[in-house]
Amino acid sequence: MTRAAPSSLAPTGLSNATLDALPEAISRPVYDRGALTPGIVHIGLGNFHRAHQAWYLHRLMQQGQAQDWAILGAGVREFDVAMRDRLLAQDGLTTLIELSPNTTSAEVTGSMIGYVAIAPDNAPLIAAMSDPAIRIVSLTVTEGGYYIDPVTGGFDLGHVDIQHDIVHPDTPRTAFGAIVAALAARRAAGHGPFSGLSCDNLQGNGDILRQTVIELARHTDPGLADWIAENGAFPNSMVDCIVPATGTSELELARSLGVDDAAPVTHEPYRQWVIEDAFCAGRPDWDLVGAIFTNDVHAYETMKIRLLNAGHQVIANVGETLSIPTIADCMAHPQISALLRKVLLDEVAPHVATVPGRTPQQYVDLIAGRFANPRIRDTTRRVAFDGSARHTGFLLPTVRDALAAGTPISGLALVEAFWARMCFGTREDGSVIAPNDPLWEARVAAAEAARARPLAWLEQAQVYGDLADDAVFASAFHGWLRLIWDQGCIAALTRYGAT
Repeated sequence: MTRAAPSSLAPTGLSNATLDALPEAISRPVYDRGALTPGIVHIGLGNFHRAHQAWYLHRLMQQGQAQDWAILGAGVREFDVAMRDRLLAQDGLTTLIELSPNTTSAEVTGSMIGYVAIAPDNAPLIAAMSDPAIRIVSLTVTEGGYYIDPVTGGFDLGHVDIQHDIVHPDTPRTAFGAIVAALAARRAAGHGPFSGLSCDNLQGNGDILRQTVIELARHTDPGLADWIAENGAFPNSMVDCIVPATGTSELELARSLGVDDAAPVTHEPYRQWVIEDAFCAGRPDWDLVGAIFTNDVHAYETMKIRLLNAGHQVIANVGETLSIPTIADCMAHPQISALLRKVLLDEVAPHVATVPGRTPQQYVDLIAGRFANPRIRDTTRRVAFDGSARHTGFLLPTVRDALAAGTPISGLALVEAFWARMCFGTREDGSVIAPNDPLWEARVAAAEAARARPLAWLEQAQVYGDLADDAVFASAFHGWLRLIWDQGCIAALTRYGAT
């Protein structure tokens, strides 16, 4: 990636035809995009995918590799249409802007060459995935998008969308129903399956994708389910790069660098991608550009999910309640940054194993620096979104491990109390917190009840299971929430910091 200096010229509209007119400092594809052919369909083509998986493929293409692995974007919801329109209008190109604390770099990537039409019955998506040229279907649909029962961890068969797909397998509503329909079409045509590659922040994301696809198939065609189980592949993976949402300032930043991009992406100067080497129809050699192929993804993903992803939740809820706008601003708050380090080092790291070249303690140092990057305007609101999935997936597994081991949980209980306070729906300055969870109404109702009776929050069994019955955790949570309501978040931060 080359360094980009601000341009005083009118920005150049982004398209294949204008690549050579971009400012010299902005790197661009050196490969012939017209010669690329698709090998991957990616569902959920947002900022993270374009800054991460699509970037790795672009870098490989820059070396003359993987010309038959180009990406077709895809979506299954109406709101995906706007992104599709923006990207197709600029030939699928994306400007990536790397924001280090002291420098700005930019490059245009071109590994995506098309975007499947979006339709209620998902027929275009099914047709695209049925093509035997497609050998990988990857997904970034968020950790809350896999229809997981939060209590059992199993497939949520009763969800209305899943029930629709079982009754109407040829006109599915979900990405997973479309995947099953495409696999059925490939089997009927005598083609092999594609590999399903989840790139979401889930422990064992490939295993979860396998569970979702095979269980859905089993309820419509048991023979198909057996065929997928025997012949398909669902590699686990761990993905890591902080990628803020794109807003007005990001659009203006791209223009100031000399490119008029309707959907630019800013990102930090750090990426990691660890992938289980278990594909059924081939794969690009992503390891040539920095990805790690291994048959032991679990240790890497545990470190990342329990420290980085959980760390985001440690600071975002209290930051939102205190009207602190970004994660970097939270890290500039001495008590919140101290909370992050103390909770992660004292209560989470003891349950995280070392990975090659990095201890949990070293990883805490790494993410603290990444979170503090003032150039990354990652909002506390974005990070705090969907606590229902993120606390369940990122924090509560450590709570259960700590309770079983008899190790400290006071800070983890405080973090849950901060979430309960945030879900009350107002900040300490009296301003209103807009709905920020798919189950916001239920969370607000529980938070209102918990103001008078803290245990009401833990009695949300779909989140906490039986943790309300654990005297150690319930007592700690009760004390912290009482303190927060009586004296405020700063008092709670001060008391925890003094322990």
